[in-house]
Amino acid sequence: MDQRDPEEEAVRRALEGYYRAGKAPWDTGVTPPELVALVEGGGALPPGRALELGSGTGTNAVYLAQHGWEVAAVDLIDRALDQARQKAAETGVAVRLLHGDATRLDELDVPGPFDLFFDLSCYCGIPLHRRDAYAAGLTHRAAPGARLLMFGYGPEPLGSSATEIASWAAGVTADELRARFPGWELLDVTPGTNSVPTFWFTLRRDA
Repeated sequence: MDQRDPEEEAVRRALEGYYRAGKAPWDTGVTPPELVALVEGGGALPPGRALELGSGTGTNAVYLAQHGWEVAAVDLIDRALDQARQKAAETGVAVRLLHGDATRLDELDVPGPFDLFFDLSCYCGIPLHRRDAYAAGLTHRAAPGARLLMFGYGPEPLGSSATEIASWAAGVTADELRARFPGWELLDVTPGTNSVPTFWFTLRRDA
């Protein structure tokens, strides 16, 4: 695999540190209600093929598999994937767990097409120079009408006119997603309930 640049390596080391300490704040072990609503709520998506980006210890990948989805899940950290394998084995579901970079899907066996992409705090931690590659990887693998449900922190309150972010550490904005995901429609932006500004973004691939 090619040499990663210093910013990417810094992100990787930070993630490894969180999992080594057992304190990854995004990995609560509880499937968020926003994903539950998409899978089980009114107007729920019919089960299909799902890809989770930054799947952590597998809570949500296992949840999707339990509800009839064919699931592939990608994470950068071996320690997290080991826990995900254990969860899948304990619940008796099949999940394809892949060690790799969500911005380099061409290096992994995830050809698609996928009907659902789920991202819980993965994209907002990606260096800016790799975000177009992330978007292109998903777009290339998206079935017509596919959904992307993404959670991330952001630099501005909902409705702000701020459109530019100077660093990955600032998070993600709705306008950035509109720009980086041509051929997708941003259907919804819902503020999260965290102590810092967070958002749930729902995008749909054009049919």
